[in-house]
Amino acid sequence: MEIKKGLLYTEDHEWVKVDGNVATVGLADYAQHNLGDIVYVELPEIDDEFSKGDAVASVESVKAASEVFTAASGKIVEVNEALDDEPALINEGPYDAWIFKIEMSDPSELDDLMDDEKYAEFAKED
Repeated sequence: MEIKKGLLYTEDHEWVKVDGNVATVGLADYAQHNLGDIVYVELPEIDDEFSKGDAVASVESVKAASEVFTAASGKIVEVNEALDDEPALINEGPYDAWIFKIEMSDPSELDDLMDDEKYAEFAKED
């Protein structure tokens, strides 16, 4: 299982990369591995607004369907449209195949996320 350094992680096994007040969100390697072959990704709409903890997208695999949540409130500013045609990109490179970018209204909402070391411990126990 790969855990990329320099990212933040949620208890739902999503990774978050912060660039200013924009958070890029994707599925961690742990999540894509447990889901199996991903066959469909439902992306949010640009300009949709969400609150922290809201389900923003969904991912379907041969095993199960799973929701993707936002770790911070804000407005969707970009989605990874490549996933419409190739949802398996998440399996091939979970840290390259981001799902959405959200302009955060309150970046301090990310303060309770785990860094890579804490996430490694969390993922071992899960």
